[in-house]
Amino acid sequence: MPDADGARRDGRPAVSAPTAVGFVPARSGSERVPNKNVRPLAGHPLLAYAIETALQSGCFERVVVSTDSEEIAEIARWYGASVPFLRPAGYATSTSPDIEWLAYTLEHLSERYDLFALIRATNPFRGPDAVRRGLEQLLATPEADSLRAVELVKQHPGKTWRLSDDARTMTPLLDQTHLDVAWHAGQYQALPEVYVQNSALEIAWTRVVTDTSTREGNVLAPFLTHGLEGFNVDDEEDWERAERLVAAGQAALPAVGRPPFSPAGSVSL
Repeated sequence: MPDADGARRDGRPAVSAPTAVGFVPARSGSERVPNKNVRPLAGHPLLAYAIETALQSGCFERVVVSTDSEEIAEIARWYGASVPFLRPAGYATSTSPDIEWLAYTLEHLSERYDLFALIRATNPFRGPDAVRRGLEQLLATPEADSLRAVELVKQHPGKTWRLSDDARTMTPLLDQTHLDVAWHAGQYQALPEVYVQNSALEIAWTRVVTDTSTREGNVLAPFLTHGLEGFNVDDEEDWERAERLVAAGQAALPAVGRPPFSPAGSVSL
């Protein structure tokens, strides 16, 4: 263990722990759930729970919200996040890949970090423990460039089909001619386990952005989410379910230790 001055008792130099920055993406202009990032859930904007998750995890030297909106930036700062600059509008469209704003932000931050994490506002039930588990797992997997949250699929891809051009016939999406029993004809329990990504958590070494021009690199570690950790608000049905889960006490939101944001009595975004 290092002494207070950073030296090891055995005389060898101390190894510094990697530094990490937490990014909370929050562009304006959500289409399926209007104003999703700032829409109130249990008294606070959805964005607040992602910021609190990142702060409470204790994993990050800095929690940065990436947004193209000054109104969202004001809310983010109220809840304790840093917004050093706004995201260029060209990197904030509904089709903009994350790698664009991510590379831009890493380049323009005044500090350099070894790791970054994406803590998306759309997963309100993930909580700080999931972030801590994810970081510990990536650090214990030195061969991995990054870690991404996944969960067991409910609709197995072995039972998916592709329609012909005239939609009169169909064929399996996945080739199964080598199997004695086709996956589409088998019971779910007999099929190979397949996992689908969710947006609860991504952590990566920052070098992968410059080395591979991707946010994940070449070798990914799976982070298995539990329960509602992977629950994602994609549409109005998801939003309504989130409200029901909270109201029924079936899901917990990170505690927010400050009053709701209210620049003029209410959030009007």
